[in-house]
Amino acid sequence: MEQRADIYMARKQYPDAVDYYQRALRTVKGRQAALWNKLGIAYQQQSQFRQARNAYKKAIHFQKDFPEPWNNLGTTYFMEGKAKKSLKYYRQAVKLNPSGSSFHLNLGTAYFHTKKYPEAVAEYREALSLDPNVLREHSAHGTVVEARGSGYKLYFYLAKAFASLGLTDEAVRYLRRAFEEGFNDRELLVKDPDFQKISSSPAYVELLNNPPVAIKD
Repeated sequence: MEQRADIYMARKQYPDAVDYYQRALRTVKGRQAALWNKLGIAYQQQSQFRQARNAYKKAIHFQKDFPEPWNNLGTTYFMEGKAKKSLKYYRQAVKLNPSGSSFHLNLGTAYFHTKKYPEAVAEYREALSLDPNVLREHSAHGTVVEARGSGYKLYFYLAKAFASLGLTDEAVRYLRRAFEEGFNDRELLVKDPDFQKISSSPAYVELLNNPPVAIKD
């Protein structure tokens, strides 16, 4: 039942996945926490956040030190525009698994949306130091917040985090996105200690000399 549900999830047939995860919960013993978490993700993919939260709480009931449902609880609130409320759940996920790059990424994005920018950069830096590809990948069991429509600030702070780690190519890529979204404070870049680390990079110099024109809607 669980394997069939996983196949439906991969095919994005979420109502069928819900059905088979529920069947698995009635028949499988010893995997209750994992199954409830998967059921929550299936509900969440359909924006059924109340049902998703109930499932995640069941997962935590069976395994209190299971970080993924804590993370996913935070994501349900974030996706409803409640970034401040999501913070405590992301913090708990990070506490339970400090090496979870996606948990740090989500916490950083929640900090960003509550205007706690230094905290956001610190979490982005930690996430990227753990996994430089975390922005391109989703956690195997959880969900990664995607924060589109945030303007240039999100891309600027992501570029700053990459620059702080000396990951020049990614820093330049996100800084380019920031320019495209309207960023134009070159003086800030000159003074920022993180961007100073990549200031001699040809790609960075080329971007500053020929920044893209902001893309208007």
